[in-house]
Amino acid sequence: MTRLSVEMLAADAPSPITSAGHAQLGIAVLAGIAVIVLLITKFKLHAFLSLTIGSLVLGAVAGAPLDKAITSFTTGLGSTVAGVGVLIALGAVLGKLLADSGGADQVVDTILAKAGGRAMPWAMVLIASVIGLPLFFEVGIVLLIPVVLMVARRGNYSLMRIGIPALAGLSVMHGLIPPHPGPLVAIDALKANLGVTLALGIVVAIPSVIIAGPLFSKVAARWVDVPAPDRMLPQRASEQLERRPSFAAALSTVLLPVVLMLAKALVDIVVDDPADTTQRVFDVIGSPLIALLAAVIVGIFTLGRPAGFSKERINSTVEKGLMPIAGVMLIVGAGGGFKQTLIDCGVGQMILDISKDWSIPAVLLAWLIAVVIRLATGSATVATVSAAGLIAPLAADMSTTHTALLVLAIGAGSLFFSHVNDAGFWLVKEYFGLDVGQTIKTWSFMETILSVVAGALVLALSLIL
Repeated sequence: MTRLSVEMLAADAPSPITSAGHAQLGIAVLAGIAVIVLLITKFKLHAFLSLTIGSLVLGAVAGAPLDKAITSFTTGLGSTVAGVGVLIALGAVLGKLLADSGGADQVVDTILAKAGGRAMPWAMVLIASVIGLPLFFEVGIVLLIPVVLMVARRGNYSLMRIGIPALAGLSVMHGLIPPHPGPLVAIDALKANLGVTLALGIVVAIPSVIIAGPLFSKVAARWVDVPAPDRMLPQRASEQLERRPSFAAALSTVLLPVVLMLAKALVDIVVDDPADTTQRVFDVIGSPLIALLAAVIVGIFTLGRPAGFSKERINSTVEKGLMPIAGVMLIVGAGGGFKQTLIDCGVGQMILDISKDWSIPAVLLAWLIAVVIRLATGSATVATVSAAGLIAPLAADMSTTHTALLVLAIGAGSLFFSHVNDAGFWLVKEYFGLDVGQTIKTWSFMETILSVVAGALVLALSLIL
């Protein structure tokens, strides 16, 4: 491993990190993270700029030449964007097609028509999980808010009884299930198998979302008994359309990339012969790039055309889907740059050296690191990419299963206790008409339950598998 603070400063530097090196690197990490937190929270600086500056501070305090620190950051940024940038773009396009064509509304309306009474919170989890699969968290909230408010008002439900399950469904997809940016970055950094991670992620996500969603919503509704805010509901996309896709078409399009990736994982397990033609075919069609690209192309015909979109309208929808992701992609890229700077400074090796004598399981260590960064920065994505960089050396000699569990541990930790430094906190507060205390009692507690339950399940699986 290249180490900015040692090997880049002197060619004859010793290979192992000394105790003094550990101390200097520890201070460098704390300084880098402190600068990022301060810039994001106190000075309200964009996360991309904050991560860039924090990476340079980390390299400087570690004693690295500035030009080498810059090289590390730009290398990490470039490799991260190269690894997940196209996937983020394809996911954004698929989500935009789903929303604008009325496909999302069709899925929502169909499920709501079949549910009622006590089944409604469970229906909201299902809706949020399906709709949230290809969407960024903030986009998912905006898309689901009209549904949550409509159901709560028309059915005379407590807003929390309906809203918390929907938010839990969105959050679990955001933290644990690829093709969301956070899990994809962690998979790339730890060189994990995407299919295995996806399969285990679903196993962890289902009980986690049940506990944090429908079950906790009963408690949340007692703690914060508020009606749906009395304001005009945002207009739904399908209200401006003469027709929209069928439920089967919308659902199958959204689930297509997941099915292809899971099929690849299953074939890899059953065949396990890289020269086999069947495995090679599924390795191609089950790769994230091809799976998402296939879903987008299929979506043009199953979502866009049934909604009456012309070729020009479809092209416009694709462009509008790509426009908002620039900021997300830069934040993810800068997180990758920060991760690479951590690695090149030798921080990952330092953690490996320190933790080898600990009795703490690697998945628990990964979860704790992600929790600390999440609490400090407020960003689940920043927590994921930073923790992945710190913990990557631990995954070097792990089995495929345990590397996937390490990714999920990081994802679970990145969801812990959203509070005032998280944009999602304020989105939930404003849309649901809550005060800060009510938002903490509901949204923040839900996120914490989701994180703890998922983390515990990952730890249990690591002991069994």
